[in-house]
Amino acid sequence: MFGLISPFYIWIHYALPLIHHIILVSLSFSSLGRTWIRSIFSFVWNWTGGWFSWTRQSDVMLRNIEQTILSCVKTAYKRFYVDIGAVVGQCDKIWTISLNDESTKTPLVMLHGMGAGVALWCPNLDAFAATRPVYAMDLLGFGRSSRPKFASDAEKVEAQWVESVEQWRREVKIDEFILLGHSLGGFIATAYALKYPERVRHLILADPWGFPEKPSNVYEKYQVPFWFRAVATALQPLNPLWAVRAAGPAGKWLVSKTRPDISRKYLNYVPDAETVIPEYIYQCNSQAPSGESAFHTLMHGFGWAKNPMVRRVGRLDPGLPITVMYGSRSWVDYSTGHLLGESRPDSPTYVQVINGAGHHIYLDKPEQFNKYVLEACARADDGPRPKALPSIESSTDTNTDSKNQEPAS
Repeated sequence: MFGLISPFYIWIHYALPLIHHIILVSLSFSSLGRTWIRSIFSFVWNWTGGWFSWTRQSDVMLRNIEQTILSCVKTAYKRFYVDIGAVVGQCDKIWTISLNDESTKTPLVMLHGMGAGVALWCPNLDAFAATRPVYAMDLLGFGRSSRPKFASDAEKVEAQWVESVEQWRREVKIDEFILLGHSLGGFIATAYALKYPERVRHLILADPWGFPEKPSNVYEKYQVPFWFRAVATALQPLNPLWAVRAAGPAGKWLVSKTRPDISRKYLNYVPDAETVIPEYIYQCNSQAPSGESAFHTLMHGFGWAKNPMVRRVGRLDPGLPITVMYGSRSWVDYSTGHLLGESRPDSPTYVQVINGAGHHIYLDKPEQFNKYVLEACARADDGPRPKALPSIESSTDTNTDSKNQEPAS
């Protein structure tokens, strides 16, 4: 789900060995042990203002490191803020990159996963932009986009993210598009298609998070030990990536050590990726955890949503084509694709399982991922157009940064 740094890596390799015995001792002294631990964590979290302030976060560093990563993209691109107004905060802005936006083909809009940002799509952008306009955004609350305080209710948070995408569409002046979402982005993309079906020509879900129901016997099913359950209960009040901020100056090191596999996979695209990629991930996630907190509100345990999509996919427009892609080695339950097909028996649903890929299928197997996305885009070009499209509303100018910038090959 979270696209990047699994908390299981962090806790299993670093924190858990340090607190394992403390948890057991605390629980042995009192039947209220779990409540006590949770209260302590909550007190410390609230006392520190919700996130630690000794991080080395820098807007300038994030901008520069993003530009360094995108230098591997050969297609000319633009980078700019889109002012979407008071969707969540007073004046929200969404950071956006666009490629080949003069093409008349149906645009492809890309939504990243939890904790990620636009630069991590670099293995895919050239292939997609060769045939059509491509737009990738930092979701509201992530990356270089605004970081407003989201609602504390899961349904309201979902609605706020959907409206942020819709207001972005209006400002960019796109009538209809192909919508691609990875992980959390897949959840948001599906929620958007439920509310605005006339805008989506084809929905592409890449290892989407938040679809199945949480099993009632999840701990027994996965044979989770008691001490791990206690730790998971104690950490429930905390955001998934709080350890990255808590590490302060060591946050970049923590990222590099917990997920070195991600950095290595970018070596074919980004020079010095083992340094650059952890820095980018750290800079994206060392800021105030606005989107991360919103995700925390959505989740029911780390791997599931409070309002899972499986309850609602039957309400999707029956004429909307959906392509679902999973990695054969991903932790995401790929039965969701079959559930989609069963819920929409007379609707076009295409399920692809990419062998050898994990959760980050766009990075693990980029050639196959790009191929399936381009096939879905071709179906959108050839298929019927949405009915009764309302006209696009007038909008204000966007704030532009580095327009018409063509990075080095």
